[in-house]
Amino acid sequence: MQAITVRDREAGITGLALEDLPYPHAAENDVILRVHAAGFTRGELDWPATWTDRAGRDRTPSVPGHEVSGVVTELGYGTTGLTVGQRVFGLTDWTRNGSLAEYVAVEARNLAPLPADIDHTVAAALPISGLTAWQGLFDHARLTTGQTVLIHGAAGGVGSIAVQLAHEAGARVVGTGRSADRNTVLDLGAHAFLDLEADRLEDASQVDVVFDVIGGDILDRSASLVRAGGTLVTIVMPPKVQPKKGRAVFFVVEPDRARLTDLAARLGDGRLKPVVGAVRPLAEAPTAFAPGKHTSGKTIIRVTQD
Repeated sequence: MQAITVRDREAGITGLALEDLPYPHAAENDVILRVHAAGFTRGELDWPATWTDRAGRDRTPSVPGHEVSGVVTELGYGTTGLTVGQRVFGLTDWTRNGSLAEYVAVEARNLAPLPADIDHTVAAALPISGLTAWQGLFDHARLTTGQTVLIHGAAGGVGSIAVQLAHEAGARVVGTGRSADRNTVLDLGAHAFLDLEADRLEDASQVDVVFDVIGGDILDRSASLVRAGGTLVTIVMPPKVQPKKGRAVFFVVEPDRARLTDLAARLGDGRLKPVVGAVRPLAEAPTAFAPGKHTSGKTIIRVTQD
């Protein structure tokens, strides 16, 4: 099979290449998927799990990408709950080869059924973004109706889903981003937009929840925006600056089949619309990792035509 691989940590994205790899092995409770579409995170080449397995051993050549949508072609020993030929989507394991390949082995519990009327390219934009948005807003920040949430990077993969979920939950939503993102963010359901290029972050009103996907200086400066009893939640790094009378949470998204099923239902009935940016073939995945012109939404790699 063909896959995108990386062998040299020092080479970064210049070390990404399309090459032939052996067909994956289905371990106990695994399934093998024929990948139709895949998502990736540009920063994952910096993750330790990209280079080593759970025991800390080198596992290169590694296949990046951890969001997948495809069709089950094989069941490992003891696998239940899924069937050969079934359309599914979900997360691949952090410490195993990922989804930028024609086939991938995935733990069955990390996958959820994908309704026939949802395109694979749309489904591949949902697992990390959807689960991260849900867990950040409701599991960690405990956002409730009537509260105000400020969502950084509101036009991006995670941020765009978070805006829609928070709006549906009855929260007042303030989205941030670049000036070109304003209309996209407001159309998603945000009540207000803060231009990080032109507006002063410190001039924003205090909020109950800040959801950060940017990190760095923006994360540090956001602590002052959290009102008493509120929460600053981030997926980038442990915050160095704590809210004076609130709390700060750093978390890593966790697989959740039941929540994926719920997100797919929201997608199917139109309550949720992932913002898909560019859709590119597998051979162009290495260039898709490179920073480029700012675009809204998540870049998806189409591996197999439906």
